[in-house]
Amino acid sequence: MAAVISSELVKNLRDQSGAPMMDCKRALEEARGDFSAAVRILKEKGLAKAEKKLARVTKEGLISSYVHQNRVGVLLEIGCETDFVARCPDLQMLSKDLVLQIASMAPRYISREQIPSEEVDLKRRALKEEGDFVEKRLEEWFTQVCLLEQAFIRDPGQRIKDVVSGAVAKIGENIIIKRFARFEIGEV
Repeated sequence: MAAVISSELVKNLRDQSGAPMMDCKRALEEARGDFSAAVRILKEKGLAKAEKKLARVTKEGLISSYVHQNRVGVLLEIGCETDFVARCPDLQMLSKDLVLQIASMAPRYISREQIPSEEVDLKRRALKEEGDFVEKRLEEWFTQVCLLEQAFIRDPGQRIKDVVSGAVAKIGENIIIKRFARFEIGEV
């Protein structure tokens, strides 16, 4: 027998997830009324939808900036598919979170694919000289220098790539971090 799904439960799930009402209702039905299971179902489906959108062209977007105590400055370019989404509050909040992330965590690259292979090889050799667990320590280094690999400062249980994927699922368009620049007084 199917669980009776109240409209209040659907609304609560929609408020928490940002997913469309019918998707929330279907997730709750699939989870037989279990709210936590429905959240997991929506997340899995949302990430699958986000992956499908990655191939879509991002010819619009926005540039965000942040200056911290006149000592650290960040410029960030985010790409999206339409100017409507570029102006939406969800994308603007994402960009604000990302400039704060960049200012505080000082990544050097967006993703590990952007790191020159010579730099990775040099780091790998340096780690071999220091001892064991080279690959594990190399992965830790990626989480320091790659923005998408970093733990999100607002929720360390998520990585930035998960935050961006969640925004893609919620907003419904492909969103990519195109580039950023971080400046700090005294840094060369």
